[in-house]
Order: sequence, then C-alpha cells, then structure tokens
Amino acid sequence: MKTILITGCSSGFGLETARYFLDRGWNVVATMRTPRGDVLPPSQHLRVLALDVTDPQSISKVVEAAGPIDVLVNNAGVGWLNALEGTPMNVVRAVFETNTFGTMAVTQAVLPQFRQRKAGVIVNVTSSVTLRSLPLLSVYTASKAAVNAFTESLALELKPFNVRVALVIPGRSPETRFGENARSRMQSVGGFPEPYAGLAQSIFARLEQDSTALTQSLDVAQAVWCAANDPSSPMRLPAGADAVALAAESR
Repeated sequence: MKTILITGCSSGFGLETARYFLDRGWNVVATMRTPRGDVLPPSQHLRVLALDVTDPQSISKVVEAAGPIDVLVNNAGVGWLNALEGTPMNVVRAVFETNTFGTMAVTQAVLPQFRQRKAGVIVNVTSSVTLRSLPLLSVYTASKAAVNAFTESLALELKPFNVRVALVIPGRSPETRFGENARSRMQSVGGFPEPYAGLAQSIFARLEQDSTALTQSLDVAQAVWCAANDPSSPMRLPAGADAVALAAESR
C-alpha cells in the first residue's frame, strides 16, 4: 500500500485530493496549518498532521512522523489580489514564503529518502495564471511561475535517481479559499490604491459575468492521481476545463 503526503488539506484542492486517494486505498498523510478532524472521514489509512510550510522545524517534524512516503503533493498556498503599488513588500515576502519557498523546503526535506530508494513522485500544484497573465495578480503569479520553473529544472536534476516530478496547473475555482484568503489580506493593507479602483471594479464585474467553464477540486485530484500513478503522463498537467483550454492556446 502506497503513502502520499499532501500539504494544504484543510479545504479545496488538497482536501479533495486527500479524499480521492483515501477512497482508492492509499495511506494518506494530510497536513494542515491547523489540523481539523472533521473534514475527512475517519480511516485507519489517514493521518492528519500539523504543518506550517514556512517553519523548518514544523517541516522536519512532519517528515519524521510521516515515515517513508511514495508521493509528495505540494499544494499549500496563499492568495493575493492587488496592484503591485498597493502591495507592501512584507506581503510579497509572505506570499513567496508559502507559495514558493515553502514548496522548495518541503521538497528538500523529502528528497533524501526518494533519492536513496531511487523512487518517488513530487507533484507541485500551481495555477493557470502562469499560462495567461491577469492584472492585479502580479505577485501571486510570480510566486507560482517561480514554482513552475523550479519544478522543470528539478525534474532534470532528479531523473538520474528515478524520481519523477510533475506540475498540476488548475484553473479558476470558486470552490477554493483563494478569494476569501486574498480579500482578508487585501483589507489588512487598506484595499486597492485609488488609481487602480476602476480597473479592479471592471475585473470583478467581468468575473461575475463570466460563464466559461471553471475548475472543480475533483479535476485537480484526478490530475494529481494521474501524475502519481502514470509514468507516461506529461510533466505539465492542466486541471479543469479552463486550464486545459489555456494550455492548448499557449502551445
């Protein structure tokens, strides 16, 4: 029986991915900043552990407690929506600490066991904003685009050790806490700068009228499953109808 460790399982993509693998007989180590016992069904194959991906000691404790794993899914992330001019540098650093450096740190912590066994899969979850740039998302996009580049280079590094690395690239998903997360952070800095208010209003109005297909959490779970189990799957896996369409346009 294989074991998967997933970061950011309190909601959204991480939670659905944990459910998906549990339902298919895997051992699941579901990590959350603040563990909740009510979001996943009780199972002898499930462990819910506290993990702050920005804290080296927290990462070390989780990797030690998890023991040997077969698949790592770096899904934990934070949202941010604002003009660069309205984004304090401490917020920029906080977004990168979780989205980018957190992914790197957790990956680094599990690499020795994968390399020594000459087996393992790393799946990094990013975003379709890396396929098509959008206004007011410059900081968030940069944090995710850095993970894309990191993942592609890491895949070459680890190929001699038979460790596979993949990217899952979801589209826009109202099921996640991205909007809630981003709004609370934005309010903490006083909202949008006045010169950008008109741009922000037009973007929100466009989103409300947008009837195009969106990404469901299940789309992401299925893409992670494919990356984890199919060695012939492409390294970049768009997840969700909108992400698939964007990926096709960017080829």
